[in-house]
Amino acid sequence: MSVSVPNPFSDVLRSTDAAVHELEDDGTYPNNETLPLLVYPQVLRSSVDAPARAYERVFQAHNWMGTWRNGIFPYHHYHSTAHEVLGIAGGSASVQLGGPAGVTLDVSTGDVLVLPAGVAHKNQGTRGKFLVVGAYPDGRSWDLKRGEPGDRPEADRNIAQVPLPSLDPVYGTDGPVQEHWTQADESDESAA
Repeated sequence: MSVSVPNPFSDVLRSTDAAVHELEDDGTYPNNETLPLLVYPQVLRSSVDAPARAYERVFQAHNWMGTWRNGIFPYHHYHSTAHEVLGIAGGSASVQLGGPAGVTLDVSTGDVLVLPAGVAHKNQGTRGKFLVVGAYPDGRSWDLKRGEPGDRPEADRNIAQVPLPSLDPVYGTDGPVQEHWTQADESDESAA
């Protein structure tokens, strides 16, 4: 899909193709068998002086609210009540997604990860001054699940009830979220 950068953000964003990762339920971590993990490599221009501020501005403009600055926890965890966007604003890290049998990605300043509710994630090690800006569609409240016995089936019910975001956190009305999540959700509904 060819995406175009929203005009007010052409100074900080560039067009990039999203990598799509479908992650299966491993019995402990539900991941999200309907919505894929999306990775936008180097979407933030390298010339941006304040990456964290740029991510906050872009995410908030696209109604991904409740922004925070920190890192990624060094243990497998997921959110069953909200989707999450993670903008890498400093340094780099190796991040495992989907639980112990999932995919491991190296991420660095300029990358964005869009995690559907249920996708496990874990920081496996950082380099440099690693900084992440996170946010949630519509400022939705999030929970923290570690794959403990008893988390499911409540977590599965929560994940099924999380609404699709109306806007892509980076590209707004015409981005990979609309292409990959809306189509996936429509396919899932027609199969029911």
